[in-house]
Amino acid sequence: MTAACATGPQKPPPPHTLLTDSQFNDVRATVLDNNHGMEPEMAGRILFEALKFVSAAALFPTVRIAPTREVDEGWHALILHTHLYATLCSRLGRTVHHYPERPNASRHDPGVLTRTVALIEQAGYTPDAELWVGPDRSLVTVNANCSHTPVPGGCGPINPGNCATHGGGE
Repeated sequence: MTAACATGPQKPPPPHTLLTDSQFNDVRATVLDNNHGMEPEMAGRILFEALKFVSAAALFPTVRIAPTREVDEGWHALILHTHLYATLCSRLGRTVHHYPERPNASRHDPGVLTRTVALIEQAGYTPDAELWVGPDRSLVTVNANCSHTPVPGGCGPINPGNCATHGGGE
């Protein structure tokens, strides 16, 4: 007999198992609808990265991380499917709330993508490196136009801060 011990967070399910094929196709269609001319393959990649991001955020809720604009586009599409998103978050053990801010270069945290990618890897996923680069090296243009500031004074994707968007800060 073996004993199970809680030494840390449990690994989330593989991203391809988080949605049924039908659900995946519905959310991917939302990405495509919001980004005319995007190839379905790219929309799928963006959605897979959004699933990895939400899973890692649920697994490590106290670490301030943020998605790239491309990944945020996939996260937005997931959230628009409210029942599906609520079910997904329940399955992951917690709701990952979205606290958007208007883009502002003064709140930029240059290490956020490195931290986010490391956390996704720690969760057991392999990030799609082409979709986890800064805005100056984006692989594709998306319509998502919000940012997430994981630094003091900013909101971050999970815990709202005392930022300008949510009643305080600047």
